[in-house]
Amino acid sequence: MTDQSVLIHPSSVIEDGAIIGKNVKIGPFCVVGAHVQLLDDVELISHAVILGNTVIGSKTVVHPFASIGNMPQDLKYHGENSRLVVGENNVIRENVTMNPGTEGGGMVTTIGDDCLFMAGSHVAHDCQIGDNVIFANNATVGGHCLIGDFVVIGGLSAVHQFARIGKHAFIGGMSGIENDVIPFAMALGNRAHLGGLNVVGMKRAGFEHKQIHMIRDAYRLLFAEEGTIQERKQQLAELYEGNKDIEEILNFLDEGTQRSLCTPPISRNV
Repeated sequence: MTDQSVLIHPSSVIEDGAIIGKNVKIGPFCVVGAHVQLLDDVELISHAVILGNTVIGSKTVVHPFASIGNMPQDLKYHGENSRLVVGENNVIRENVTMNPGTEGGGMVTTIGDDCLFMAGSHVAHDCQIGDNVIFANNATVGGHCLIGDFVVIGGLSAVHQFARIGKHAFIGGMSGIENDVIPFAMALGNRAHLGGLNVVGMKRAGFEHKQIHMIRDAYRLLFAEEGTIQERKQQLAELYEGNKDIEEILNFLDEGTQRSLCTPPISRNV
């Protein structure tokens, strides 16, 4: 189903059943599957393949040779009618791959709004990606990962399946993330450790100096050598009651996970 405002290059293949919104542009040699929805103002520049039960949100731009919605790279996938939902105003660059969900992971992969996926990056099955996220070139997240808002994942980095990355965290380039990374933190290395706070990212997001200073104090307390993690969490809850930034960290720690917590090196915990 197409609108008169839609521009489709004659070399592209749009299968019967695909839903195409207003002002959509589909360039040369694209393939759009029968169960795909391209919402208003989506642009497929050329050679893009959109398959499966996939929704592409309005104003999202897909660059050449991206493969979006093809079957998951999971041996447990047996053809179930899972979904991929991509939000609005995203930029999906060349050779990006995104897979739908599986029966074992909730049946849906979701991508938020205003994200940038640079060339060669990959989002595996059942991942939940927040808003304003950046995947640099060849950044990869395994299945079932949770990536919070404003996260930046550096080039050639890989996030282990089931790992969580909290809001405003920064993953340095060429890092291997095996464990959960708390909000506002910076992680780097193979295998990665925390290397402090993502101060640059917080400043860019409009955090005030007072906020950053308070988060730094909380970070130092959380990863101090004295006491257990549960005791230090309780201290944070009492010292910063009602502070939304510290509550973001505490809520992240309290949520269920299948991975351990990424921590600083013993010799450098601030």
